[in-house]
Amino acid sequence: MSSKYSIETVKLGIILALFAAVSCTILALVNNFTSSVIEKNKIEKANAAMKVVMSEATSFEAVKEFEASTDSTISIQSFYVAKKDGKEIGAVVQVNGPTYDRGTLMVGMLKDGTVTGVQFLELSDSPGFGIKAKDPSFKLPNGKTFCGQFEGKNAKDGFIPGQTFDAITGSTITSRGTGNLLTQATGSMLKYFGGAN
Repeated sequence: MSSKYSIETVKLGIILALFAAVSCTILALVNNFTSSVIEKNKIEKANAAMKVVMSEATSFEAVKEFEASTDSTISIQSFYVAKKDGKEIGAVVQVNGPTYDRGTLMVGMLKDGTVTGVQFLELSDSPGFGIKAKDPSFKLPNGKTFCGQFEGKNAKDGFIPGQTFDAITGSTITSRGTGNLLTQATGSMLKYFGGAN
């Protein structure tokens, strides 16, 4: 009787092992397929965002050598020189770092330090207030979106919530975090173009 149970247990173990092996193989194949699709979607999203934040540009050229963030919690993920008809007009930077949780911004700037656009690619802040920074339907008292208010600002003036830009009421941490991301992104671009203070 005990040998019968032993045989059944071994059979069950073999069946479970086969199911596990097949499941792992299927998951690996799905991951292999979807990871390239996800990466392609990220690249397309970033390219579209570059055009939004630097609409004057006719092309973008990746730069490998640029000033890294001076804040260890913030990462400049990519840096592109923006060109119009072959001539450098500015740059676009993708920067990631802490907001209330974490955010990724695409920032465009002309060579003279004028911000041409800011767009959140990702923002995982709280749904109540922080996420309003990314919401295109949310307007500040000045009538602009949170990101829209930065267009035309001079990066050399800095990004201090409540002083150089309007913070989102009830979302001080997100506003301060966005200011820090902008400071690092524009600081890197200013140094690249030789216009750092």
